[in-house]
Amino acid sequence: MVKISIVIPIYNAEDHLQRCVDSVLNQTEKNIEIILVDDGSKDLTLNILKEYADRDKRVVYFSFSRNFGKEAAIYAGLEKCRGDYAVFLD
Repeated sequence: MVKISIVIPIYNAEDHLQRCVDSVLNQTEKNIEIILVDDGSKDLTLNILKEYADRDKRVVYFSFSRNFGKEAAIYAGLEKCRGDYAVFLD
């Protein structure tokens, strides 16, 4: 069972995304899920999200077809949470 769900709303973050996700994956608590929500990015963000999901089963992602805003991304990620606790990283 997942203990902590970490929702990360993302928009055009290809320059910083790897550092962010790596820092979460390297935490001592391993019973986590990372929910990456792409809010309609126009850069290479979606490709990076796919790579992480392919490499680590704790990572899931989904993408909006256009930009709806940070709040919409957070709420959409919250709906996908399976953990006992949910946190947001923004």
